[in-house]
Amino acid sequence: MLSRRGLLAGSALALLAGCSSPPAGPPPGPPAVPEPTHPAALRDPVTVQRMHSAARGTDVDLVLITPEGVPASGLPVCLALHGRGAQARTFLSLGLPALLTAAVRAGTPPFAFAALDGDHYWVNVGSDDPQRMLTDEVPGWLAARDLRPPSAVFGISMGGFGALRFARAHPDLKAVATASAALFVSWPDARSRKVFADEANWRDSEPLLHTAELRPGSLGVWCGESDPFLGADRRLVKAVSPAVSRFSPGAHDDEYWRGVLPEIVKFVGERLP
Repeated sequence: MLSRRGLLAGSALALLAGCSSPPAGPPPGPPAVPEPTHPAALRDPVTVQRMHSAARGTDVDLVLITPEGVPASGLPVCLALHGRGAQARTFLSLGLPALLTAAVRAGTPPFAFAALDGDHYWVNVGSDDPQRMLTDEVPGWLAARDLRPPSAVFGISMGGFGALRFARAHPDLKAVATASAALFVSWPDARSRKVFADEANWRDSEPLLHTAELRPGSLGVWCGESDPFLGADRRLVKAVSPAVSRFSPGAHDDEYWRGVLPEIVKFVGERLP
């Protein structure tokens, strides 16, 4: 028969053994966070993010502009290509965010602009290929922000050259707009810019040598009557007969571009839905 002292000792040992035994399962922790089912939509009308472009071999600014007060999720997108010596942020200084918001409030269907940093007339020179960035990388960047792939393109000066080059490779674009497109009527003219790798590089890219690949119904051309590229842009209009062509007083400068931007925004927006 167990004594009272033995019974107490046995109970204590059993209690210690119970305390030192391993737990039946892992300790409780915070619940797992589920993977997002949709990309993150934009929250601000203007965002500027630094992105690495493997196609260009460098980091670039991605400037996204959406109409103020309109949900950005699922909006169609127009690429915005800047001129030589400028950058993607140039469209902010030109007042594009306010112009887009004003156009939408006046009845233009809402859409977004995506501006990128480019160079050397937006054509492939060496290992730097802006066109491949636009085609292969930008759609993924937009999808990650719950925006549609580009369905339109707009370019100023050098960006106009790049926009027309992009349009040749994407005939399904709904709108293509150029302001003061920097086009070249001859190789000596193009060579003087010290941009193209050689004559073959220029001939492969020059819009005036490939006008049959441009769709008249989706094209709009604007140029100032005092612009040095006026003659070349008139050749473009004569060869393609675009849906819209406007030659009005103005030079190759910000003042002219600010003046025609409202009409260009409306031109693009009316063709995207």
